[in-house]
Amino acid sequence: MKKLKVGVIGLGEVAQIIHLPILKSLSDRYEIAALCDISPSLLKTMGQHYNVSNLYTDAVELAQQDDLDAVFVLNSDEYHAECAIAAAKNKKHILIEKPMTLTESDADALIRARDESGVQVMVGYMRRYAPTFTKAVEDLKSLGDLQYARIRAIIGPNRLIIDQSSEVYRFDDLPKEAIEDRSRRAKMMVDEVLGNAPQQVKNSYRLLCGLNSHDLSAMRELIGMPKRVISASHWNNGYYITATFEFDGFNATFETGVDDQLRFDAHIELFGKSKQMKIQYGTPYIKSLPITLHITETVGEAFEESVVRANYKDAYVVELETFYDVATKGIAPKTTPEDFKEDLVLFKMICDALLKNYE
Repeated sequence: MKKLKVGVIGLGEVAQIIHLPILKSLSDRYEIAALCDISPSLLKTMGQHYNVSNLYTDAVELAQQDDLDAVFVLNSDEYHAECAIAAAKNKKHILIEKPMTLTESDADALIRARDESGVQVMVGYMRRYAPTFTKAVEDLKSLGDLQYARIRAIIGPNRLIIDQSSEVYRFDDLPKEAIEDRSRRAKMMVDEVLGNAPQQVKNSYRLLCGLNSHDLSAMRELIGMPKRVISASHWNNGYYITATFEFDGFNATFETGVDDQLRFDAHIELFGKSKQMKIQYGTPYIKSLPITLHITETVGEAFEESVVRANYKDAYVVELETFYDVATKGIAPKTTPEDFKEDLVLFKMICDALLKNYE
């Protein structure tokens, strides 16, 4: 089996807890061959931990390393497009964490770079690769005509969970100019999408791009793209949102928010006439925490309930196994940049509905 030499850009929480340990565990498929971060202390620490000598503070320089086969883009989302395009231009396959980009123009630029270079780009929507989710997709037809759907993501800060379950290295040596540049880029990108919209709407857009890209992407695979957003509202400075979506023959409600509870509640529930199923997700920061499928059904005079756990295989492991096949066999991933662009369209539809409240 050919090993893919991988360069990892961004060594924060998600890289330390998830990607780097899984890459190491899949040593028959992957070799961690380069690391990049703007924190010199973190870069040195992770280089020593994973015995990697090719260390960079500049992502473009990492992308130019000749022997790399693939690049994982795991850094702050304001830099995703720039880093991924550099990797594509240097003929590297790319796994890019969500949100792939914050703007459609950046998404289009990445698609062009991918096509011109002939590489593969896969967006890191690990929930859609989870065995329980793929089972739910297969079983969806058993519900018959859908009557209703509910999409929910209300969580506490990830750090509350991380600090109890993982050891994460954090250093305070980020260059001041890098912090300022990130803030400037974020404002510029959101302004490109929403113009002079109220700041609360811009805050909601960032929440949708971050936390909710997982939820709404999974929703689209299950039931498709809404015809329209009937209504939307938000509060708490834009960090709680509810919306109602119109589909053919039924509506769906979406609710999200972040509070200070030490819990993670994310699920999609689908209602047929006499059967319903709910996909319940747990925090991704605890490895192999099972994703479960809850099924209730009326059969004759009986009401039946069951819980299905496809297996304990971690969704991120399946995702990285899939990416290996994408990179080595030329298999097109289902989470393509084009697929991701549909999420940006939906986020804008929600924000447009929010803006109607300000008219």
